[in-house]
Amino acid sequence: MASSCLTKSKNFIIYNLKSKSSLTDRISAFTNSLFHHRLLHTISPLPVRKHAGYSRVNRTDDSHRFFELAYVQRRLHSTVSVSSDVTQLPVESPSLTILDFPGGKVKFTKKLTFTSNSTEERVHCYRVLDDNGQLFTDVDSLEISKELAIKMYTNMVTLEVMDTVFYESQRQGRISFYATTTGEEAINIASAAALNDNDFVFPQYREPGVLLWRGFTLQEFANQLFGNKHEYGKGRQMPIHYGSRKLNYFTVASTVATQIPHAVGAAYSLKMEKQDSCVITYFGDGGTSTADFHAAMNFAAVLEVPVIFFCRNNGWAISTPVNEQFRSDGVVVKGKAYGVPSIRIDGNDALAIYNAVSEARKMAIKEQTPVLIEALTYRAGHHTTSDDSTRYRSVEEIERWRGDQNPVKRFRAWIESRGWWNGVAESEYRSSIRKQVAQVIQVAERVEKPPVADMFNDVYDVPPTNLNEQEAFVQKTVKKHRQDYPSDVPL
Repeated sequence: MASSCLTKSKNFIIYNLKSKSSLTDRISAFTNSLFHHRLLHTISPLPVRKHAGYSRVNRTDDSHRFFELAYVQRRLHSTVSVSSDVTQLPVESPSLTILDFPGGKVKFTKKLTFTSNSTEERVHCYRVLDDNGQLFTDVDSLEISKELAIKMYTNMVTLEVMDTVFYESQRQGRISFYATTTGEEAINIASAAALNDNDFVFPQYREPGVLLWRGFTLQEFANQLFGNKHEYGKGRQMPIHYGSRKLNYFTVASTVATQIPHAVGAAYSLKMEKQDSCVITYFGDGGTSTADFHAAMNFAAVLEVPVIFFCRNNGWAISTPVNEQFRSDGVVVKGKAYGVPSIRIDGNDALAIYNAVSEARKMAIKEQTPVLIEALTYRAGHHTTSDDSTRYRSVEEIERWRGDQNPVKRFRAWIESRGWWNGVAESEYRSSIRKQVAQVIQVAERVEKPPVADMFNDVYDVPPTNLNEQEAFVQKTVKKHRQDYPSDVPL
């Protein structure tokens, strides 16, 4: 009995195994057919976009296509042995030579090649005036009226004289700190002239000329430097940290490059509000080594916002020369990496700067795109009054740039060649400005400082208890030791 049951069970198992084998063969054949059809359908030529590079596309379609490609690749790896017909596909099929990747199509190559870390020839530098202030005959340039040219030049002279007198005031102990724009006057004034007053400015700390152009008075500059009660920051900022809400000039911050992402955010706001204006942010070559610069560039490019990145590549980040700052061809090449239109210009050529910024502004607003400008210039003065630049660069180098590449002298030569300026006008104007600067200093010195209470307001709507306690402690201390505190600081 038991033997008979075992024999029947054995026969039943063998039968089922044979049946399963047959079913598996039929399923496998069916699967091969479906998969082959699916593969051919997936790798067939896809609709060609209008632009091979980045363009505004339907991200949903791209994502679907990308994930579909990934799905098929997984099927290829897991079922490659299912059908040998896959190897019979045409070698020149578009999908085997071009990858339709999100962001743009990418061609495949059989060559194992790395991109070069440098180019044989550096990116060219746009220039309009030669060293002697003469126009190049075949240069693309905007026409500048006599009125505009004279205003640009007199503002450059004002900035130059203002820097000299305020610098001397610091050396006399009348103010605590100062930073000049010596050698970079053209960048300040010419870029400001190319903007509109409704454009927003996010400066570093070497662009007071932009404020000057917009109407910031010499008295307002002096009030800020002396930190008196008329200073808009109520004496809380150190000297040269200017700001003006009325003139759309955001207050200077000493922290390197933090203004760059702020500028992009402001530009995004202008874009959402559909404003006919843009944002410009200034920074030095050292600022491009910060994370803020790179994050801001990518942010601006992806969101397509109207912002102008203006880099003053003046050769030195305090005592660090550019050859120790980066290995790339300056700053201009960094724009291409982020998909940002970029240009390198002569930062000591006022006309080149004016033309470049004018065109960049048009592009930024019309095309809703960021633009990067690298201006090659030279910081012909010390970094600040706290610096002695002769400790890390030669006096001969400084004097060569002050003479041969002086942007004020070059622009003066051009307006004089057109009969718009002369030596008499030069002497009279410089003398007048120097007297005006000396006068505003005397006025600013006599104005009392902001009250001690201003240290504790304008932060909280309702000051917290601990802040009130701190204010009371300071008030008590000053009253008790009045002789140790300045007499012109009211409580």
